[in-house]
Formats: sequence, structure tokens, C-alpha cells
Amino acid sequence: MPATAAAATLAAMKRTEVETFFRRLAAANPSPRGELAHVDPYTLLVAVVLSAQATDAGVNKATTRLFPVADTPAKMLALGEVGLREYIRTIGLFNTKAKNIIALSEILLSEHGGAVPRDRAALEALPGVGRKTANIVLNVAFGEPTIAVDTHVFRLCNRTGLAPGKTVREVEDRLDRVVPARWKQNAHHWLILHGRYICKARKPDCPNCPVRDLCAFKGKTVV
Repeated sequence: MPATAAAATLAAMKRTEVETFFRRLAAANPSPRGELAHVDPYTLLVAVVLSAQATDAGVNKATTRLFPVADTPAKMLALGEVGLREYIRTIGLFNTKAKNIIALSEILLSEHGGAVPRDRAALEALPGVGRKTANIVLNVAFGEPTIAVDTHVFRLCNRTGLAPGKTVREVEDRLDRVVPARWKQNAHHWLILHGRYICKARKPDCPNCPVRDLCAFKGKTVV
């Protein structure tokens, strides 16, 4: 049985444990923030599209040069696909991403007055934008209590028993059900950061994990 499938058979945390889980993450990081550099919904959208199969640090390195030149749909179109590629060449899949960013910029101008829509269906209709990207934009740019499930969140939720599921959508739906309302707005950030820096794939930092006693993972690391 694949590791993710095996993990999905774990008994889920009790509601009291979920509450404690997030209360401890909040105590350790009261004001969590995403690590993609941006200044508004449009630059956030572009950064998230660029971040697929890439690191936030790598994206930030590219957008530090890109956004002073093209931080609106109109400026991005003026830069053009060929020009955009030169700024994002260090990012994986840069040809496809350049094509998508130019295309979504055209749609934002023609259909949304140049603004990023606060609507899931409209966001997911944009080239290069899937459910995870839409969730990030809705949460970070518009304050919606959505939870994006990336590889870190998927691993963490299955490993710990917080919200086990065999697919990304199963994990997201379960999180939506079990995360207490008062923690939902920041849950996305806490889970990604915890998965990125503590509950790492190869060697989780269990000794420094604030929720290790709540975690169902049998392979906990020791000092």
C-alpha cells in the first residue's frame, strides 16, 4: 500500500485534539504569513502561478526583478510573453507559465476590468489557475477562510491524523469540516509552514514539534 494511502487509514484526531493542535500552532506563530512576495491581488496571483513545482525563494528571486517592470495586467501584456520569459527563466516550466500569465492578464483586462475576481469559478477559469491557487488567492488577497492543500499540507494531514485523505480534495474537504471556525483564516499558513519547516518529508523535526503528542505518526524522530 502506498505511504499516502496507508496514512489515510489513520484514525482522525478528535475535535478536542484539533482545537489543541491549532491553539499550539497559533501560540508559536500568532501572525503567520505566506512567503511569496507580493503587493496586491494581481502580483499574488502571478506569484502563485509561478510557484507551481518551484520554491517560494526561487519565485521571489525572479519577481523581485519582474514586478518593478510589470505589476499590472496591462504592464504584463506590454512586456509580452517573450519578455516575461527572460524574467522567469530560472523557474521550472517557465515557458508554460509565461504563456499562462499573459493569457490570464488578457482575460483580467477583457472580462474583469483588470482586477482579480473574488470568485472561485472566475479564478479557476483563468489559465494556469487551479483549485489550490484559487484557494490561496481567496485566502490571502480577500480574507476568505479557504485552505489550500499543497504537498506539505497533504503530507502533514495524513501523517499526523489531522485530516487524513487519499486525495488532495479529500484532505481539503476534511479540513473544512474539522478545523474550528476561529482558526480557519490562518490554518492555511500554519499548516504549510509547519509542513515546510517542522513536519518535513524525509526527516521531520519531531523533537521541536509543538504538537508531537497529538500526532499519530509512528516513525517520529528523536534527538
